[in-house]
Amino acid sequence: MTKKKQPPKKTPPSKAIKSIQYDLFSQFVTNDPESVSNTVELWESIPKYFFTPAQVEKLRTPTGHADPYEQPYNYNGVDCTVTIQPALIKQEEGSYKAFFPSVTEELVEEALKKILTDQNYGIHDPAKAETWVKFSLYMVKKELTKRGKARSINEIKHAIQVMNRCVLTLSKGKKELWGGAILQDLVTVDREEYIEDSAALHAARLPLFISHAIDKLEYRQYNIDRHMQLKTQLSRWLYKRFVHRYKQASMIDTYHFMYSTVKTESRYLEGKTEHNNRKRMIDALEEHKAQGVLMNYEVHQIKEGQKIIDIKYTVTAALDFRAEQKAANAAQKKRQLALVDKSK
Repeated sequence: MTKKKQPPKKTPPSKAIKSIQYDLFSQFVTNDPESVSNTVELWESIPKYFFTPAQVEKLRTPTGHADPYEQPYNYNGVDCTVTIQPALIKQEEGSYKAFFPSVTEELVEEALKKILTDQNYGIHDPAKAETWVKFSLYMVKKELTKRGKARSINEIKHAIQVMNRCVLTLSKGKKELWGGAILQDLVTVDREEYIEDSAALHAARLPLFISHAIDKLEYRQYNIDRHMQLKTQLSRWLYKRFVHRYKQASMIDTYHFMYSTVKTESRYLEGKTEHNNRKRMIDALEEHKAQGVLMNYEVHQIKEGQKIIDIKYTVTAALDFRAEQKAANAAQKKRQLALVDKSK
């Protein structure tokens, strides 16, 4: 069997490319631009950051390697699978160890997407459907620290390597739809050293999903401060879901969702018992109340006899979240009108 030839590594454009879509991506409707960012529902629906240290340890062989991990999930009623090939990272003693993307990689991605909204550090090429973000390890550290998710330079360096070296393959049935790294074509812009100096500037090409979303305006403004203050991955996943699905948030317009949907889409309800999983959901909803996302929620158990077969959650938005969703709706409308005017 012949070895599959790797495509040549791409490099970022040498200068900025004028793009109305990228200009719009960088604009927000808010009094505090530092507190908001953009979220891409299709990309973030892919469960890629659910691994715990205990899970990863079980997946590793005695030599520290690991096979790719297949994770089925459902998105908008469509059954999909993401296959995650772990990153092999060289250890100090010279051996290689397998790592899957987890919570630190999730947070680093949020920091990089926020950095992308600064036009000094982003390049979007509509003709090639490519989007690049320029960053330093120190910039990522600063973003995480000011949002209460501090990580050391070494932790950030490790996360960048995992995001660059792991490979995701997205499939629908037996058909492969997309494959690539979370951070593709990672290159050092300012220095020859590879991710050694925390102030050195680097660049990475972001997945096609993000480039497509920028071109088609298929992203949504959200409060990154509020999102990062949430303590668990389940809470953060729920918040993003509310941002994308609960657009008309008000005291009159409630939003409901099912426990079974969260379980098949998020992969964050994999505790030892259903009792523990249901408690995790309540803990997450209580956290949303405490953080000004929800005013209240109702829980309706669906039973067959005495057995709980599903749970319906109905939520009502808090004042802060209603204001944020109103601003996100205004931002979306403003972008659409600007693109129409530009095309005339």
